[in-house]
Amino acid sequence: MDRIWAPWRMEYVSSTTAKGEKKCFLCVDGSDDDKCLVVGRKGSAFVIMNRFPYSNGHVMVVPTRHTGLLEELTDDELFDMMALVKIMTLIFKEEFNVDGLNVGINVGRAAGAGLEDHIHIHMVPRWFGDANFVAVIGETRVISEHIDETYRKLKNKFIEKIL
Repeated sequence: MDRIWAPWRMEYVSSTTAKGEKKCFLCVDGSDDDKCLVVGRKGSAFVIMNRFPYSNGHVMVVPTRHTGLLEELTDDELFDMMALVKIMTLIFKEEFNVDGLNVGINVGRAAGAGLEDHIHIHMVPRWFGDANFVAVIGETRVISEHIDETYRKLKNKFIEKIL
């Protein structure tokens, strides 16, 4: 059996409210943005790093308000989310020299939503050759840079773009 050492998952696994309910890890109030890896905010939405990325730089664009239904989002929330997708696209092109991006929303468990209760847009940077034999044969993804370093780069570039 293969084992992967991932001590950072314990925070996610053990996160509960005072009532013992599972806490939504996307409900981030702004007081701990660096700890939660929030890249930046715009209006009623924000960008947060995915702690379990498909590739280096994988982020999620999230409405501040907790809702799992796309049809419940206001026009302002949708606008702010798409504005952030545009900003992050520019950042990925300039800072990470990406060859492409996967941008998607999984609505409902049947569509692959791991978290149904708080809708979000995934942005996954892609490069030619990023899916190689390690993923195919070893069923393992290789993330080439520490998440803290990637976060620093994205956050600094985000601040540059917003100002």
